[in-house]
Amino acid sequence: QVQLVESGGGLVQAGGSLRLSCAASGRTFSRLSVGWFRQAPGKEREFVSNIDWRADSALYDDSVKGRFTISRDNAKNTVYLQMNSLKPEDTAVYYCAAKGGPGGIYTETTYDFWGQGTQVTVSS
Repeated sequence: QVQLVESGGGLVQAGGSLRLSCAASGRTFSRLSVGWFRQAPGKEREFVSNIDWRADSALYDDSVKGRFTISRDNAKNTVYLQMNSLKPEDTAVYYCAAKGGPGGIYTETTYDFWGQGTQVTVSS
């Protein structure tokens, strides 16, 4: 089993930055692909970004491309999401999730493990 704990959320003004962290327990974390998803009030949860287990490949939703950067430190069992130039529409609960199998990166149902989420609020 893998347990994921997000941190780093908060309130920030538009144009500001936050760095989210996803800390994992479990020896297999370094072999898992990790994604970030978000859910805004009244909306479905949506894909934000993903990084493969070797950090060779990073994917982003078009809405965050060029503003968000995903990275990981397997020695620390942690994945990060650096969020710059934040917009009010980025306001959501952000979740990290991990998966072991290939494919389905954009689909939340393919992820095996989930964190509890961290709130990000961007004021205009």
